[in-house]
Amino acid sequence: MAELLLNPEDYADDHRVSFLVQEWKRLLQAEKDAQELIEVDPTMKELADKEIDDIDKQKQALLEQLTKIIGDPNEREWPNEIVLEVRAGVGGDEASLFAEELAQMYTKYAQLKGWTVKPIDESRAGLGGYKEAQFEIKGPDCYRILRYETGVHRVQRVPATEKAGRIHTSTASVAILPIYKRSKIEINPSDLEIETSRSGGAGGQNVNKVETAVRIIHKPTGIDVRSQSERSQLKNRELAMSRLLSKLQLLKDEEEDRKRADDRSSQIGTGDRSEKVRTYNFPQDRITDHRIKESWSNIPKIMNGGLDPILEALAKAQGGEAVAEEE
Repeated sequence: MAELLLNPEDYADDHRVSFLVQEWKRLLQAEKDAQELIEVDPTMKELADKEIDDIDKQKQALLEQLTKIIGDPNEREWPNEIVLEVRAGVGGDEASLFAEELAQMYTKYAQLKGWTVKPIDESRAGLGGYKEAQFEIKGPDCYRILRYETGVHRVQRVPATEKAGRIHTSTASVAILPIYKRSKIEINPSDLEIETSRSGGAGGQNVNKVETAVRIIHKPTGIDVRSQSERSQLKNRELAMSRLLSKLQLLKDEEEDRKRADDRSSQIGTGDRSEKVRTYNFPQDRITDHRIKESWSNIPKIMNGGLDPILEALAKAQGGEAVAEEE
């Protein structure tokens, strides 16, 4: 039988194919019984081999039927719209400054790729930098290319405020949230807590007079999303709901990826937002990706949007498509 591209038992809870999963289990048991029959009574080998061949054909037909219903997992349709979320971690003001630098690195990369970038929400720290910020990015293959950036990024350098010249280590987390046009997630309205407030920042006289900013809390998970980039409350509500759906979908995808991680030896990390993915060592001019154990120099170029060498290496390690277009 050809290499198994998907395991039907992974879809036991999918009502669309549960009957096929049960049939798959029956075929596995029948195959096991036939093999045991050969061991017990070698004279039955010819008959048992014929039965095994028949079972193999039935299994192949079942897999084809299953693939038609759920789609080929190796031919995923990548969203062309994402939300980039950066958040300061440990390290105080230096972490906030690093978070803003990461956001600038990704937005510059997006602009080099010809993608559109739109700020959604931001919370700034007292001495500069981002406590947290979100950006909407739209462009061909943006999720496929950036999907491995989710996780904890660590910086090692001497902060501008450090008089003794000591190297500090700070962190910031990045999340790449895909926007699916047709989300698989269903939300019970009673699970939502929706708040409105006056927007802050640029936006004209309307900003401080009308409650256009929207905050949505998903009570079962505690996920909190906000949007204040639009002038109307309705538009901000739509943006916030879209981000909430993306975060819930990401949680579901992370859980499914962890369940199947043992079957994917080439997987690049877990894709979890708590995973340490990369260190930016400024004194040594070295960026190291811990998942594939590779390093690059010329930090200024990379921080200015020159991410292609890193993203290419990650895609190659995963056995995926190339990131940069061939010149």
